[in-house]
Amino acid sequence: MGLFERLRKTTPCLIVHSDRGAQCRAQGYLDYLRLNGCRLSMSPKGNCWGNALMESFFSRLKVELVCAKNYSSIEVWKSGIFKYIEIFYNLKGRHSANDDMSPIAFEEEAAIVV
Repeated sequence: MGLFERLRKTTPCLIVHSDRGAQCRAQGYLDYLRLNGCRLSMSPKGNCWGNALMESFFSRLKVELVCAKNYSSIEVWKSGIFKYIEIFYNLKGRHSANDDMSPIAFEEEAAIVV
């Protein structure tokens, strides 16, 4: 069982979508995703809409957390990022793209429908 299955209890073939940025095409990153059973998906070249939701997420992350704080160490930074994503964003953050529900609530409702 790969990392993603342990953390999110996902089934094999989790799809990881990204743009075509250099970080997303790095061989080590791609190898890691494949090793953990992920299916890769990238926006077509020149298509800014394919990754709009993630661009919005990273914009908010930078404004609300990264630029707003002065981190004393990498460990404090990692902890802050984890708390922002797992506690605030996924559990409490409401998103217009999810019918004004948090990502976790939206996933849970979608699982009931399927």
